[in-house]
Amino acid sequence: MNKRLLSGMRPTGPLHLGHLVGALDNWVKLQEKFECFYMIADWHALMSEYENPKELERNSIEILADWIACGIDPDKSTIFVQSHIREHLDLNMVLSCLTPLSLLERNPTYKEQLRELKGRNIMTYGFLGYPVLQAADILVYKASVVPVGMDQKAHLELTREIVRKFNNLYGKVFPEPETVLTEIPKLLGFDNRKMSKSFDNAISISDNADTIKKKTMKMITDPKKIHLDDAGHPDICNVCSYYKVFAPGKAKEVEKSCKESKRGCIKCKGELADILIEKLTPIREKRERLLSDKKALIDILKKGEAKARLTASETMKEVRKKVGVVHDL
Repeated sequence: MNKRLLSGMRPTGPLHLGHLVGALDNWVKLQEKFECFYMIADWHALMSEYENPKELERNSIEILADWIACGIDPDKSTIFVQSHIREHLDLNMVLSCLTPLSLLERNPTYKEQLRELKGRNIMTYGFLGYPVLQAADILVYKASVVPVGMDQKAHLELTREIVRKFNNLYGKVFPEPETVLTEIPKLLGFDNRKMSKSFDNAISISDNADTIKKKTMKMITDPKKIHLDDAGHPDICNVCSYYKVFAPGKAKEVEKSCKESKRGCIKCKGELADILIEKLTPIREKRERLLSDKKALIDILKKGEAKARLTASETMKEVRKKVGVVHDL
């Protein structure tokens, strides 16, 4: 039997190119190698969006359409909504009892999120415990493989520490999950900051051709290349980094002509826009078709939830016996 894999995304808004190349393209490949569980992480989204949660339901349906449009196959992967499987919170309760507070407070991702989401009140008990719920998400399916970006490695190591503590206290129940890192480096937003919905600096998967072109033309290029005949420095140009990801066959030609002062930044961005439009148009069109039949999307989630619930409930039966909290007394 294939190893089991768990990953997910928060339904906090439109997915962007960073999600596509940093996660979804990888997920599509991984579903051929592993037994994949992909969750729409709405409890995690609520931790930062609890003051304004009205978009979570709509975003959850749209994220499902995004995933399928990008190649996630419901017949190969189990897709479900996190909050629909109560065992996530059951296991989170157990794991929170044995997770030291100091382990959460020194988590670098927590500190980064506090800085990034300055406008929101996320200094809460729930947000501090985000990694414990994340551990429960993984362990309730006994997933042994978790695809993560570099910024999530600390969370996964925390999960591994929780596994070791639980297994030492109660006997072995959970495997220590391994990481699968994406091969694509992190894409920056068109303003050269981290690509983020919070910064509004991302090209979304659902953007139409006009929007893609407008956003691409805003991209910051080599600050040292002011005039067409100035020699460029593609190694520090964000536009050139996009060519390496989305048009690797053309990237060397672009770099060469840039260094030799034969290519201007406007032309470079215009051609990149055409490449991105060609890449995203079929995804957007398939996404729109999927969203036109909401019932079919809900049926996909119901099917995935049934399988996820069966797996998670079996794990929790075992956990309850181990910790002495059982249903049948």
